[in-house]
Amino acid sequence: MPGPRPPLPAGVWMLGFVSLLMDVSSEMVHSLLPLFLVGTLGVSVLAVGLIEGVAEATALIARVFSGALSDWLGRRKPLAVLGYTMGALSKPLFALATGVGLVMGARFFDRLGKGIRGAPRDALLADIAPPEARGAAFGLRQSLDTVGAFVGPLVATGLMLLWAGDFRAVFWVALIPGLLAVALLVFGVHEPPRASHAPPVNPIRRAALARLAPAYWQVVALGAVFTLARFSEAFLVLRAEQLGVAAAWVPLVMVAMNLVYAATAYPFGRLADRVDHRLLLGAGLVVLVAADLLLAAAPDWRWLLAGVALWGVHMGMTQGLLAAMVADTAPADLRGTAFGLFNLVSGVAMLLASVLAGALWQLVGPASTFVAGAAFAALALVALVGLMGRRPR
Repeated sequence: MPGPRPPLPAGVWMLGFVSLLMDVSSEMVHSLLPLFLVGTLGVSVLAVGLIEGVAEATALIARVFSGALSDWLGRRKPLAVLGYTMGALSKPLFALATGVGLVMGARFFDRLGKGIRGAPRDALLADIAPPEARGAAFGLRQSLDTVGAFVGPLVATGLMLLWAGDFRAVFWVALIPGLLAVALLVFGVHEPPRASHAPPVNPIRRAALARLAPAYWQVVALGAVFTLARFSEAFLVLRAEQLGVAAAWVPLVMVAMNLVYAATAYPFGRLADRVDHRLLLGAGLVVLVAADLLLAAAPDWRWLLAGVALWGVHMGMTQGLLAAMVADTAPADLRGTAFGLFNLVSGVAMLLASVLAGALWQLVGPASTFVAGAAFAALALVALVGLMGRRPR
């Protein structure tokens, strides 16, 4: 019988609420930004795509270097504080923008901050959490982060109704939860002392990277295949619209998905600390195959909602678990680099998956996008089955 479950340290909870507050702040802006750009500033849809592409590419590149820098410094918190501060201070720039130039600059600044904070924050969480409770720790952070992902748009919608569509006022209010996130990180999270006083080494040198074991690279590969199977959630919204869901109700598709995700991430994170990780990943892939097939065959909104709910369950089962697996398979002094590389590969896979999904949607039809997702998920499941006979996690 397993022993008593250790309580999660206060720092784990604090990092979860930091993520929640910053996601509320970010989603208050991001949920309105396309409408603000096109409707208020008169920007073309092509320009919107360019802004988003540059912003996300910036975040991907920054993650690798910030993670490696946190390993070299032996400290995670200062980089996390810097990244969250940049995210908070970007919000007034959106409110002040009168043209596309300042919006692009603000979006670049915001995503650069996200890239800087991501890998050090995840490495800090792994440093704080007991090894036997890492699944629960990452599941909790993911759950609270996802709460912010649906609270932010709801708050933005309420304020837009209250203030008669005043985008700039909402963007100013978004600064408040961002600053609260920074304050909570500064005063509520204490970084553990560095375990070793050895002189710092460059973590991206060949000798250092060689210390990342094959088990770690297996996790990276699995994460990439998972992402190819999952692509962007924007296609859930497009599927709802294509099935005839009224435009006013379409945003609730993402609210529903995030509600399920938030409700399941922490319980499945706790379960991950008690079962073989590969078994839980396999179950998550089966759920994703079912979600994709439901979404491909959906004739109306009821089937769509069932597929979206299963999509959220899959996210809750796998996303925090993959982060815990990165922490388990990387040396403690290379965790920042490990998370940076994992996020980079997954981000590139997300870009490729979304391009492929869009091409299939346009050339073959909406159902083909989700059938391809199910095929990639089945491929990842076959790879997992091949690993099941090997040494456990």
